[in-house]
Amino acid sequence: MVKTTPEHGGIHSAHIKEWIEGIENAKLSTHDIIIARGDEILFENYRPPFHADFAHRMYSVTKSIVAIAVGFAIQDGLVSLDDPIDKYFPDEVKETKDPNMGVQTIRQMLMMSTPKRGRSWFIARSDDRVRQYFRDTVTTAPCGSAFMYDSSGSFVLGAMVERLTKKKLIEYLREKLFDRIGVSKEARFLFCPGGHSWGDSALVAKPRDLLLVARFMLNGGSWEGEQLLDPEYVKAATSKQIDTLSERKGFTGQGYGYQIWMCYDGSFLFNGMGCQFALCIPKSDIIMIYNGDNQGIDYAGELIIGSFFEKIARRAKMPDESGSYSLPENPEAQKELSDYVSSLVLAYEDGEKHATIEKEINGRWYAFGENPMGIKKLRFLFSEDNGKLEYTNAQGDKVLNFGLCKNEFGLFPEEGYSREVGSVFCPGNYYRCAASAAWKSDSHLLLNVQIIDDYFGRLWADFVFDSGTVSVKMRKVAEDFLFTYEGEAVGTMV
Repeated sequence: MVKTTPEHGGIHSAHIKEWIEGIENAKLSTHDIIIARGDEILFENYRPPFHADFAHRMYSVTKSIVAIAVGFAIQDGLVSLDDPIDKYFPDEVKETKDPNMGVQTIRQMLMMSTPKRGRSWFIARSDDRVRQYFRDTVTTAPCGSAFMYDSSGSFVLGAMVERLTKKKLIEYLREKLFDRIGVSKEARFLFCPGGHSWGDSALVAKPRDLLLVARFMLNGGSWEGEQLLDPEYVKAATSKQIDTLSERKGFTGQGYGYQIWMCYDGSFLFNGMGCQFALCIPKSDIIMIYNGDNQGIDYAGELIIGSFFEKIARRAKMPDESGSYSLPENPEAQKELSDYVSSLVLAYEDGEKHATIEKEINGRWYAFGENPMGIKKLRFLFSEDNGKLEYTNAQGDKVLNFGLCKNEFGLFPEEGYSREVGSVFCPGNYYRCAASAAWKSDSHLLLNVQIIDDYFGRLWADFVFDSGTVSVKMRKVAEDFLFTYEGEAVGTMV
């Protein structure tokens, strides 16, 4: 895809700037944005340390990719939409006492109208997630009765494709699609216990890879004039198949297709946790890619998606009689947009850089009794632009470097979080992070940590100092880590 100006694509540069300003004013953590129309990229921006070649975790966007793989398996005659799942997992189904589990069809699973409510598979620490899916018999409902978001069902669909093709998902998708449309060789899936690809959450790919797949689906399953995937399947996948009953409001209340969300104005959306988005608008042929980590910020998705329609999509020029939608070039507005986004950095904690209490607490240890975080002692060391949090927990002595009203990039000091296989302890492994802190008052320091690795997560830690004590409150939003960084404690200066 070639790059051009927003005006050439019928979008005002000033409108893009206005949209991004709204996102920035809300202090969202944005990693990258791409806006494309037709075969042209009109706008592209990355916030360091993110860049065009950064392989980004796409979370539940992965479900939409699995739906594409299922479509190819149907096209290859390996499976039918109305087949029951027990046809492909006969041994595993024997382990369930729930009659609904085996008779759910591939179509129903694609539509998220499965009999099982969403639940976490991490807690079980099973050695085979496929078997756990059928063995786990929490509350069920008749197949196809209602929309119930079920990540594990999406995972099982991916496992089914692997079982039928005798190939890993990435191999099958490369053969059928990825190599044909130019998806990078760096694209990959993480895995689940049992060896299957983590097909509901763990595609890792470049933002432009996501753009290419979105363009393929917006093209109706064709590429450069060649129909690669059955257009009827693509049409069904990207059309409303079921109401999202409990999600009637906002952009997630527009219905659901095959592992793909419906959205405003007849559009469809690949939608991943933390705001991983590929928004496709057939009416105007516009695609918007957004990656970030806004876990725990409830309004983030609606702000990004809703304001994109308000500020950009609904104001884009539609084709005239000749088919052209270009606007007159506006070098001044284009420069203003370029200068503005060039100044943007990854979100950080803002407030006051220093507080007078620093002189009293700098380098002083605080001791703790038993607490949920297992912290035994901690202290802060402050300099002009940076700080250090030194602490001891169950793993031993730790140091977290942070910036004051800016990000400090490094490694989060907790060892052993998962790497290639989800939920599996990985000795010697540390996640990359961005850490920042700011004084919210003369006694209140807020630390903000963003995990920026194959796994994303957020950690906020409040420290309130008072008469020789420090009150600590930690809260995290992360899928299967940072558990020991939640809770409250009070330490005493020693």
